[in-house]
Amino acid sequence: MRRLVECIPNFSDGRRPEVIEKIVGAIKAVQGVTMLDNEMDADHNRAVVSFVGDPEAVLEAAFRGVKQASTLIDLTKHEGEHPRMGATDVVPFVPIAGVKTEECIELARRLGKRIADELAIPTYLYELAATRPDRTDLAIIRRGEFEGLRTAIKNDPERAPDFGRPELHPTAGATVVGVRAPLVAYNVYLATRDLRVAQRIAKAVRSRSGGYAHCKALGFEIKERGCVQVSMNMTDYTRTPLYRVFETVRREAARWGVGVIESEIVGLVPQGALNACSRFYLQLNNFKRDQILENRLAATSDTGLADFLNELASSSPAPGGGSVAALNGALGAALLTMVAKLTVGKKGYEEFEAPLAEARDRFITARENFQVLIEEDADSFKAVMAAYKLPKQSEAERQKRSEAVSAALKNAAETPYRTMELALEALRGTRPVVEHGNRNSVSDAGVAVMNLDSAFRGARLNVLINLAGIEDAQFVAGKREAADEMAAEVEALVREYQATVARRMEK
Repeated sequence: MRRLVECIPNFSDGRRPEVIEKIVGAIKAVQGVTMLDNEMDADHNRAVVSFVGDPEAVLEAAFRGVKQASTLIDLTKHEGEHPRMGATDVVPFVPIAGVKTEECIELARRLGKRIADELAIPTYLYELAATRPDRTDLAIIRRGEFEGLRTAIKNDPERAPDFGRPELHPTAGATVVGVRAPLVAYNVYLATRDLRVAQRIAKAVRSRSGGYAHCKALGFEIKERGCVQVSMNMTDYTRTPLYRVFETVRREAARWGVGVIESEIVGLVPQGALNACSRFYLQLNNFKRDQILENRLAATSDTGLADFLNELASSSPAPGGGSVAALNGALGAALLTMVAKLTVGKKGYEEFEAPLAEARDRFITARENFQVLIEEDADSFKAVMAAYKLPKQSEAERQKRSEAVSAALKNAAETPYRTMELALEALRGTRPVVEHGNRNSVSDAGVAVMNLDSAFRGARLNVLINLAGIEDAQFVAGKREAADEMAAEVEALVREYQATVARRMEK
């Protein structure tokens, strides 16, 4: 599987196409990146660019984009509705495939340091890459914007950057780099010029004011269109869906005698976010992803499982037991998702609908995480094999080889350890499905429990065999102790669920 990272830099210019073309050109010039999208907004005076590629190529492309922007955008002359503190205001990395969050955090740190060292632009880290809890929120870092930060960065130690001197670049300001999950940039336009209405509604829906947990919102005046806008970032559409926020905005606007003109999605959006809206507004019952024509066509040409089994049956040692353990976890999570879907909305199960719907969404995410671990386990073992192949003729080479083998074995132990953790987390959330899932599918729930149990046990074997070759006694002891504690909890949960399944099948 190709390793992919998405990068979505936001540049503080949405009115000069020629400027953004040069920035995009600098990004596209890097081999190994693919441009996905480029959106310009004149009212916000902001451009959002999205590209994807392997981690190193994305890192280089992001730096080149920041560098180009620093020569073309002068914040002392910038005006726009959107808050900003830099010519390149924010650079988020998003892990897409075969890449761990930790790797993206390291990319963010490397980029931040390089921006500060080579471009003299102070850089902050945010979201998952934040070095301090108060810097996870971009709004807190950007408080005061370019104009206010010019003084604050010098005089307030709390506003000092993570990289670079505490002094803004005279024209390019400061930049924020981080790691986050995929988000949806979503705007709703209201049929009024009264900015207070948009600001009140934004306050009602955003998380930090007591609104939806995964919604960030601000109110803006859109002068060119003669209206106002509620501008939102939906940070987790699976937990705070677009349709729910839209309906709240619409109802809140109606309180002020204001209607909705339209809404828009800026940049790219996951298919799942739109599927959820379709199910809600069309009141679709038991709608499945494979009912979408394009998904069904893709599935007919997908030989992934056959290829995986052929590779597993080959003489190559990877993929091996660790990948199979993760596959068992993915199968268990998929089965539990199915049982939950066969229960939610069915007559006779109304009182259990909320916990089962929550479980359904949780297992969808769990399955995706297990799938990533299938590839990661194979990759980590390949790294061990590569370390063992290092030369060992001289004492220096033997020392270097020993250190590389130890590091690779630690990583090879960490990957199945995460499979163990994920299997245990999934089992902890299985109770609503086992106890209240559709009785006609209770056997499927039982099989799912067995799969998660196998995922945990198989992953544990892979952890233990890698620990045997690691000389770091403290690391080994810590992993063994944690694995034993988790095993006791897994055993108790599996025993409980099996008894519940047996009891429900007898009725």
